[in-house]
Parts: sequence; structure tokens; C-alpha cells
Amino acid sequence: MTDVRRVYELGDLLVSYLERIGVEYVFGIPGGAIEPLYNALARSARRGGPRPVVARHESGAAFMADGYARETGRLGVCCGTTGPGTTNLITGVACAYEDQIPMLVITAQTALAYFGRGAFQESSCTGTSTVGMFQYCTRYNTLVSHPDQFEHKLVTAVMSAFHSPNGPVHLSIPLDVLRSSSSVESPSYDLVDLITRFSLIDYEATVKLCKLMEDARKIVFVIGNGCFEAAGTILDLAALTNATILATPHGKGLVNPYHPLFRGVVGFAGHDGANQALTDPNTDLVVAIGTKLGEWATGGWDCTTLLNERLVHVESVEGWLTRSPMAKLHIRGHLLTIFEYVLAHMCKRRPDRDVATVTDTWRRQMVENASRKNGTLNFSMHDALKCFNDSMPIKPQRLMRVLAEIFPPSTCYLADTGNSVAWVTHHLHPFDRRIGGARNTNPGFFRTSLEFASMAWAIGAAVGTALGHHMLRPVVCITGDGAVLMGGQEITVAIQERLPIIFVILNDAAYGMVKHGQRLAGAEPIGYELPQIDFASYAQALGAQGYTIKFPQDLLELNVRALCEGDGPAVLDVLVDPEEIPPMRTRTRVLQAVK
Repeated sequence: MTDVRRVYELGDLLVSYLERIGVEYVFGIPGGAIEPLYNALARSARRGGPRPVVARHESGAAFMADGYARETGRLGVCCGTTGPGTTNLITGVACAYEDQIPMLVITAQTALAYFGRGAFQESSCTGTSTVGMFQYCTRYNTLVSHPDQFEHKLVTAVMSAFHSPNGPVHLSIPLDVLRSSSSVESPSYDLVDLITRFSLIDYEATVKLCKLMEDARKIVFVIGNGCFEAAGTILDLAALTNATILATPHGKGLVNPYHPLFRGVVGFAGHDGANQALTDPNTDLVVAIGTKLGEWATGGWDCTTLLNERLVHVESVEGWLTRSPMAKLHIRGHLLTIFEYVLAHMCKRRPDRDVATVTDTWRRQMVENASRKNGTLNFSMHDALKCFNDSMPIKPQRLMRVLAEIFPPSTCYLADTGNSVAWVTHHLHPFDRRIGGARNTNPGFFRTSLEFASMAWAIGAAVGTALGHHMLRPVVCITGDGAVLMGGQEITVAIQERLPIIFVILNDAAYGMVKHGQRLAGAEPIGYELPQIDFASYAQALGAQGYTIKFPQDLLELNVRALCEGDGPAVLDVLVDPEEIPPMRTRTRVLQAVK
């Protein structure tokens, strides 16, 4: 098709910058005031450049950009038009802010000349100020009030998204500014170089860590989601020093559950083996890496396990070190650089122990163990026998076990806020042949949003994840009926984009975490009931495949390969036992402690 463009507009310059840094998609919903950006995206799409993916609600667009950024390590980009198109983005942007996701948020304003005159959906500083709203959930936030500001503010925004801590940035652009012709027809700055991470290291503190490790009787590593790039090196170091490995709920996906040194998840929905490793009298050094040490990672700020004088906190984000003033040592810097140094140092101190030989032996043992139907983990789970219970309605514990059996080892699981994340954190342990952790910049086999923790995050994020890796591996979204009623319309984006995402719905006709939280706390049982929805029929009405799952056998009889390789999503409506209590007691204790 012939390009009908007559001038090079600011929207074209924006798209050119995005293409330079590898961005493939802009997630959002069009509208009159943001039309120039969509015009530029249309021109870009025709030549094979970045293209729009149209969400059904702007919060879904932000969740998609979040999922795309996590999967690729690139910038996630979302956009919205004036007024409610912008305010609808805020929940998704707030999630990205708390989870440190690099994201560019582009929103529209009415034309500058109309500011203060009551224009349709006005959201300027003289109306409902959307720039003011984004002030508290972005790393950089500005109104572009003149075309000559645009390029510099865009570059500043993208650099800010990747500076520690990572996070969303926001450009609010009036219609007339966005429609302006550009004074340049190609990017003036090399953003690829400008957003390259520096390999900084606190040398003095890192040398102290080496000394502490040399002298320690028993070492425990606690791996957070910030370790994605360094996980392989950290696990090699654990093999060399025979250190116990634990993960926060956020970092669970970075460690093979069958790793010989892994003793489970610490904190929310965690495992007794993790607590035992931390409270063992012989444990005299606990190294927490790449974790904010918030409520869920610390089991409600538990001082007996993690937050005490045995702790060394290693972080790339200096601000998170304020969460551990009791630690004996703080180390700031690029995590991979720090642990490459420590590993090299410890290898010199342990010439008798070859990491490659150890991990090869473990890998053979691990494959043999996990290949057995009832392969054993090195830590115990609550109600473990229910993982093999074939009664109806299906036990959530059993569901997690079957999902790990039927989906390929490469599967990426996303868990939504609510009962879903509790069951997945504690009971989902897929087999993975890797011993050495993540091999690229994506955060392993498991994703969740546990800080701002919006329901329906996983539904949108699954779309962004699938687009990010072009469906090179299966994507399974584990969500609840409440989350689907809140954001399930984004399943139609997977249909439109022909993405074979598997949406697993834990259907218990309730806001399950609310219901069980009330029961555990002795609160009034109110406001948790939901109608019993036939989500298989719902999916079919949308145009997706839909299956009702009543027994574990229903799952085992599915043609999983066909679902994973299809040309659209499938919804598994799993009727779970509503009386099974999820492993969420640490959260209840925190709520009850508030007087």
C-alpha cells in the first residue's frame, strides 16, 4: 500500500525511536486526541515496524505492556486517549511502578488552545489533571507543551525507565503538539547506548562478602526476582559452597524446584523447609539478593527467620536497602558483576570442588527423579497428599500437580492475585532440566505481580508475554473467577492476535481469598459471593475454546499439544473445591496484628 503521509510528524519520530530499541508493539485503545500516534503506527505497521495491539480496557493495555517488558527485557509501551482513557491506565501503571517494570506511557491531551475551556474529556492542569495523577506512580512524568521539547523529553523518559530503579514513565502530549511536523526526520540520539546498564560494583563491600562466605559454617541464599540476570551465577556459587537455596514468592520462577539445594519458598505461601533452613542454629550467613524485602517476601517482616543480624542484603536498587537496617552488610551494584567476582574468588579458595562436575551429576539425578510420576522434592508441602486426590470437586493442590505434569517444561506460568497466587506459589512445581537458573533476561517459569497486586493482571500480562516471545513456548495464565469477571475481556485480544494462551480459571463462585481470609480471621462472612458462571460457555461465546474441568482426568485427557500449538486461546473452567483453604495464613496474621 502506498504511504499517504505528507509530512513527518512527532508520532512518526516517536515510533522511530521505539523501533530503534526493539519495541514491536504499542498496547492501548485509540481515540480522537491520540489519533496522530495511531496514524504513525498505521504507517509503521505497513512497513513491518512497530504496530498497535488494541486492548479492551486501558488497564489491560498496561498489563500487556508489563508482560511484554518482563518477557523481552525491552521497554513496554502503552497509550490512552484523554480523560478516562488516561485514568484507566493508572492501575496497570501503578503495578509496573511497584514491580519495577520499564514502561513508557503515552497519553493525550486536548489541544493547548482549549486548556481551561471545558473541552471534551479535558484532563489538563485546569481540569482533571492526569499529569498530577501520574506523579506518584512514575519515575518521570511531564507534559510536552511544545514540539521542540518532544525529542529531549522522550529520550529523558526512556532513559529514566531503565535507570535504577526501573519503572514506568509518562509523557502527556496535547493533540496539536502530537500532530506537529517534526524538525528532524530521524532520531538524533542513540537510545540503545543511552539505556545500556552499567556494570557497577561496590568493590569493598563485595570483598567483605567473600570473607563472610569463607568463614561461614552454613550459607543460605534467598533469591528474589531482581536476580533474573545473575541467577545462573548465583546457583553456581551455591553449588561450589554447598549453600542452601531459597526463593521469595517473586523469585520462585528462577530456581528449578527439583534443584538438589533448593528448600522452597520463603514468606507468603512458603514452605516449612525454607523456614527450617533460616532458623537452623548452624545457619550463620543469609544472603538475600535482588529482593525488596516487603511483606510477602519476609512472611510479614518476620525477624526470627530473615530480618536479623545474620543477613547480608545485596541489591541493585539502593532504596530497597532501607528495608534491612539490621543487616550486617549492604552491597550495592550490578548483581551479575558482584556474583561473577564472588564466584571467581571462591573458585580459587575451593580448587577441590569443580562446579561443572557437580552440576552435571545433579542434573542426571534430577532428571531421573523428576521423570518418575511421583518425583520427590527436597522440601515438603502442606496437604501434600491432596496433590494425588482424584475426588470431585477437584482439589486445587491436585490441579497444580496435574498442570505441572501435562504442560511442557518450557511453559511460562502467570498467576493472578488471589487464591491463584497462593496455590501456585506453594504447590506448582514444574520440572525444568536447567540447574543453573535463567539463561537470559526473562524471569523464569513463573510470573506474578505481588506488590500493588491488581486482580486481572495475569490476563493482560499473558497476552504481552505471548507476543514478546512470539509463542516459542506455552503460556498458561492461572486466574480466578473474580479476576475474569473483572478483566476477562482481554481474552478477546488473544483471540484477535491468534495467541494459543491457556487460561486456567479456578472457579469457586467466590472472591476466594476474601472468603478464606474472613474465616481465618473470625470476621463477618460478607461480600465474597459470586454467581456460578459457566466460563467454558463464556469462552465459546467470545470465540475461544472452552472446556469444563470437573475431575483431574478431564485435564489428563486434553490434547495439550494441540492447545499449545493452536491459533487461539483456550479456557479451562476448573471447578475447584471451594472449601480448601489456600496457604495464606501469613497474610492473615499481618492483618490481625493491626490494632
